[in-house]
Amino acid sequence: MDFFYNDLPSTSSSTLKEGQEDTQMLKDTDSDLSRKTSSNVWISESEEEQSSSYIDDINKKAQEMVEKINLSRTRDEEMIDSFQEKLIEKVTEMCQLMREQMYKIYEKNSSEFQRKLQSLTEVVDNCSKLNYDLLEASQALACLRSGLDIDQGSE
Repeated sequence: MDFFYNDLPSTSSSTLKEGQEDTQMLKDTDSDLSRKTSSNVWISESEEEQSSSYIDDINKKAQEMVEKINLSRTRDEEMIDSFQEKLIEKVTEMCQLMREQMYKIYEKNSSEFQRKLQSLTEVVDNCSKLNYDLLEASQALACLRSGLDIDQGSE
């Protein structure tokens, strides 16, 4: 009985003949490639999902920022409106106070003006009386002179 080592089953690994080795390597390579391809497809899908998720996050954050900006603008508008209302109230108050002060000054000036006007009226009345008296005196002197001229012409 001749035994060949090639016919013996191996306990550690099976040995392949030359043609079988090439076929087995091709199968292994194809298997590895298909795993890598499916792995690459899976990675691409995963990357695509991550990318899509990342874009969604960016969109969400951008939307939140826009909402915050709009909310801030709304608050600014409300603050300006409130400021305007308070300013109008204060300006109205100040105008009323100025009007009251103006009327007080008018009253004071009016009283003083009335007093001075009364004094002026008295002075004008006195001037009129003096003018009348002066005219009477002038007429009396004119009569006296004309009487003196007559007397001097008869002498």
